[in-house]
Amino acid sequence: MVGFRVDNTLSESGTVSRGICENDEKTHLLTGVVERTKIERHNGVVQYLDENDEWVSIPDTTPVSMNFWGFTPDYFEYSEDFFKKFLSDPKNQENLKSEFFIPLMVDHLIKTGQATCEVLDTTSKWFGVTYPEDRPEVVAKLAALHEAGQYPAQMF
Repeated sequence: MVGFRVDNTLSESGTVSRGICENDEKTHLLTGVVERTKIERHNGVVQYLDENDEWVSIPDTTPVSMNFWGFTPDYFEYSEDFFKKFLSDPKNQENLKSEFFIPLMVDHLIKTGQATCEVLDTTSKWFGVTYPEDRPEVVAKLAALHEAGQYPAQMF
């Protein structure tokens, strides 16, 4: 998994969802990951809203999942039953915004010893359109990458 630094993944337009990662600094193996659906900067400090509706501060360099995973085929075998349970849960059937978070499955596989996952650190800055207000900045960044010869003029 590519572990982006949380500071490099925020939107200035509102909260974002990221998988907050913990890893062994010696082996670079992931030891846990929890999807957090409200992360933003408050008074200069990155924070996420936890399950008790309390804001928790984390360092700017905390690795986060942007769902840039490299799975072996057996991941899909492991996750099939979990996904079926997710789909059959009445709460998920009622909530059209319900999501099956990849980090939930990965965390389960790691904690049960069924899988390991290396965290590849990157200092690259992520950018994307989480909110409509993000669009002009993203268009400008893509244009700059094209000008620098790093992106083609037409992506698709």
